[in-house]
Amino acid sequence: MRNLAVLLLSLAGIAQAGAADRFDSVRSFIEAQRVEGDIAGISVAVSQRGRIVWEQGFGWADRENRIPATEHTMFSLASISKPITATGLMTLVQAGKVDLDKPVNDYLGAAQLKARVGDARDATVRRVANHSSGLPLHYHLIYSDEPYRKASTEETLAHYGNLITLPGERVEYSNLGYGVLDYIIRRVSGMSYADFMAAEVFAPLGLTRMSVGLSPATESLAAVRYNPDGSRIAFYDSDHQGASAVYGSAHDLVRFAMFHLKDHRPDQRAILSDASLDEMQRRTVNESERSGYGVSWNIVDRDNGYRTVEHGGGMPGVGVVLLMIPSEDIAVAVLTNHRQGRHRAIADKVLQTLLPKWRPQPKQERGDNPPFVPGPQLQGKWSGSLHTYKSEIPITVEFLASGEVRAGLRGQHVSIVRQVRYNDGLFEGLMAGQLDTPDARWNDPGMLDLSLRLRGDRLTGGAATTSEDWRAGALTHWVELRRN
Repeated sequence: MRNLAVLLLSLAGIAQAGAADRFDSVRSFIEAQRVEGDIAGISVAVSQRGRIVWEQGFGWADRENRIPATEHTMFSLASISKPITATGLMTLVQAGKVDLDKPVNDYLGAAQLKARVGDARDATVRRVANHSSGLPLHYHLIYSDEPYRKASTEETLAHYGNLITLPGERVEYSNLGYGVLDYIIRRVSGMSYADFMAAEVFAPLGLTRMSVGLSPATESLAAVRYNPDGSRIAFYDSDHQGASAVYGSAHDLVRFAMFHLKDHRPDQRAILSDASLDEMQRRTVNESERSGYGVSWNIVDRDNGYRTVEHGGGMPGVGVVLLMIPSEDIAVAVLTNHRQGRHRAIADKVLQTLLPKWRPQPKQERGDNPPFVPGPQLQGKWSGSLHTYKSEIPITVEFLASGEVRAGLRGQHVSIVRQVRYNDGLFEGLMAGQLDTPDARWNDPGMLDLSLRLRGDRLTGGAATTSEDWRAGALTHWVELRRN
């Protein structure tokens, strides 16, 4: 039966290829990328002017069991979960149950965010949604093959719900913020996040192969996540489901995009007004001169003259992108089950086929950091505390006139800080350090990513666990230092 299914899918693909031969060069490109990158499976869907003009799967959803990837295979969507979660949130905003410009703490009950600097009342729901609330870098994956228990949202916010920069001061992409937003959805609706999204977003938009996480009924429909060496990755969840827990097919994801492009389809209920969709796509904070965020969506004014509304995603075994061009009423979804899935290059190839003037965004060449020479405001030894939810750990950072920086935690080796950067009062670098909390267990060898801002006579900010292994997570802890 399985061989027959594969044959039928192949015949369907051949028939589709004949009907959409303008994408032949894209197919060849995808197959080349799949082979060169050793990518198990890729699924693509494209819409133009309110209809799907091409969708197809390549390779394998499950390589070992020879299950092919199709346009209906459910892939882990990683951070594309964020605009999907934000769509659910906006239904509550439109109903008058949530106000984007009220303090986020108004909706969190006892699980309040703590302002380490500034005023927590300035951390609005909108600022959480556009990554400018002051919440830090955060991701925490919990694997099914390990004994560690996933913390509740209340525990996570008690441990890591720190505003470490002034609300509105800078953009800091934070998965934790979308854990906060899915918590608001739960508290305001009285439903679980998964049930609310199923009832209020997926069902009315006709997204039959989209869900929060996987159930016994959907496991067989989903692509396996693979490591770069080709091994299967154990299933994992996170403590920020609203940021990264949604699964969906390329077919359903491009239908989701068509709704956001205001393609009013008869088989979709308008859960948001056009005005609400416009509000989501209004850039309210800038990350650079040409890009920034609205309510979750990344809005980019590209060098090729087009404005895109988009979101990407990457986690172990996931590389995905959803890219919309409202002026042309075009959407492209590319899903892969590989961290380096070459999804951006594939999306660019599709758009070059549809738009002759389309050019890929030039890569930002990251040159060597200029030599770091600390000014008199930094030189010397600074001492203070790194705060975990278990204890306060004394920490020292010393800036030498030569540009060398040394740092250490009490009772641990003092080491040279690497990858030092200093710009507009923000110091960043990697120091050695092992924390004693159970959820930092994978941080081996122990490395901490410092991000400290000079505020008068203090250096304040965060120290995030980091390593080459994604299992270490990025758990940011509040740090405060004063010069000796």
